[in-house]
Amino acid sequence: MAQGTRTRISTPPTPYLSRLMEFAEPVREDVCLDVAYGDGPVGPAMSPRVRHVTTVDAAPRAVRAATPHDGRTPTVVFTSGTRSTAPERRAFDPDAPAIRADASALPYRDGSFTLVTSRFSLFRMADPGRALREMLRVCRPGGRLVIADLVRPNLASPDRDRIERLRDPAHPPTPSVARLVDLITGAGADVRRLDIFTVERPVEPWLADAPDPRAADGIRTALTAEVDGGPRTGAKPRIIGGELWFTQSWAHVAAHRV
Repeated sequence: MAQGTRTRISTPPTPYLSRLMEFAEPVREDVCLDVAYGDGPVGPAMSPRVRHVTTVDAAPRAVRAATPHDGRTPTVVFTSGTRSTAPERRAFDPDAPAIRADASALPYRDGSFTLVTSRFSLFRMADPGRALREMLRVCRPGGRLVIADLVRPNLASPDRDRIERLRDPAHPPTPSVARLVDLITGAGADVRRLDIFTVERPVEPWLADAPDPRAADGIRTALTAEVDGGPRTGAKPRIIGGELWFTQSWAHVAAHRV
């Protein structure tokens, strides 16, 4: 278990995507599924390492998607090496960046994949527990499930979510490490490895996506006040090179289908 490390990132967090790839331990013969909420980087990053990658966008919004014309279920959207012609792994539209599907009813046969991943998406699903059960259903016996998400330490206050929700009112509650592990095991998986680490990142690129500039100003004010000795936000801000930085806790969880 890797724990307690502190690292800085910039946007995009390429070093942390590489860390996830190393944690997932993909092998050349893997047939992979990534379940994302919106456009995710895992599929393209995984593609050179494995035989075959499928990505699903489970966000309830319009995206460009593969549309079948012959009754087949669309599957592969990123591929490397030789594609399989097995029905559950047949590529329908390899040029599409993603297909859309309900994470609680994935359109794949039981045991279609050897490695299933989901990064920063699980708690945006309407029913995370059901989504996990679906990910395990499409995972082969002995296959691996890897979940990456924001977490809070088990003893940390839920007040840390206030900053996240000021930036994004739709942000789901940040789970404790224990809750994330319990949810995965409750879905029927055996957790084998954890990688829990602190990420230190600059505030401004993070706030650039805030839908409300007034909320972004409020976050800057709260974080700056904390640096000056004011009330704690849980984000542990500090000034680095004249810029305001803050911290998040991230977790990678590797589990096997029981």
